[in-house]
Amino acid sequence: MAAAIGAIGLNLLSGGAGQLSLGHAFFLAVGAYGYAWLAGEPGPGLPAPLALVLAVCLAGVAGGLFSPVSGRVRGIYLGVATLALVFIGHHVMLNAESVTGGYNGRAVAPFELFGFSFTGQDPELLVLGVPFGAEERLWYLGLTLLAVAWFTARNILRGRPGRAMAAVRDSEVAASVMGVPVARYRSAAFVVSSMYAGLSGALIALAFRRIVPDYFGLVLSIDYLAMIVIGGLGSVGGAVAGAAFVTALPLVMARYADALPIVDEPGGPGHVVGPTEAARYLYGAAIIVVLRYAPGGLAGLLRRRPARARPEPSPTGTDPAAGAAPPLGTGPHVTPLPVPSAQRKESRP
Repeated sequence: MAAAIGAIGLNLLSGGAGQLSLGHAFFLAVGAYGYAWLAGEPGPGLPAPLALVLAVCLAGVAGGLFSPVSGRVRGIYLGVATLALVFIGHHVMLNAESVTGGYNGRAVAPFELFGFSFTGQDPELLVLGVPFGAEERLWYLGLTLLAVAWFTARNILRGRPGRAMAAVRDSEVAASVMGVPVARYRSAAFVVSSMYAGLSGALIALAFRRIVPDYFGLVLSIDYLAMIVIGGLGSVGGAVAGAAFVTALPLVMARYADALPIVDEPGGPGHVVGPTEAARYLYGAAIIVVLRYAPGGLAGLLRRRPARARPEPSPTGTDPAAGAAPPLGTGPHVTPLPVPSAQRKESRP
């Protein structure tokens, strides 16, 4: 669910506004470390809901500081510029030990709302005789946040901002002629995408309970690009489906590694491909297949409908059931026009 929220944000940026970003992992890290520092010790020790909101806003501020670049740079140059954010962020995470904990990372404070802990075991809660532990509680928290992110993104894409971003994506020149402030909408899309990434990073931090800098690297940004390409650019549901595919595939490969001939079990001798590497090979191949045979991704495949059989038009361009059309100028409803006498006279030199 955390990956789905981040993928929705990246899809708003890339699929909605047509901007390439390789720095999504940086904004995920801002949200994760922002929450861990604001809600933990050392740190302000703020209430968890307030720390979560401030972490999302902090990611939005980071996106806003970069938005002047995103508003003026486009194409592969924007991708290179956002790629620099990943390496700068990794350097900061390793050296700002008072905030990030350095190479070993830092623990994440549990999330509590009105005294109810979503990531702790106390107080013990039983639902139909089944212990309702930290994973179950966090699952429903992630489900709620994903629903809010889903409906917000759909309203953005279906409203006036979505139409403006689509115009910018299709043709910036045409959008400018129609009165759309191109730079403003490009910057706004980057800010909104960064806030989605911040929420996703905070939820990842709650799920992992300890975050380290090496997790938020370039590979994570590429994973999110794979999610939106496989799911379908410009589709909220496609982003969720792509996130589920990319995140679940390594778990499935690890679960059935003993039954697959070329996949090694987790912690095995390493003579063959591990589950994570095998999963990346598979969804890399899935990207190639999608780009070649289904450019719309999983969402495009679901939107396809078999074409209805239509009768072929007759050679004369008329409906075959109605018969052949009468020659032009004939028929019971056509009255020949009288020809003027001047036109009947032969012209003489």
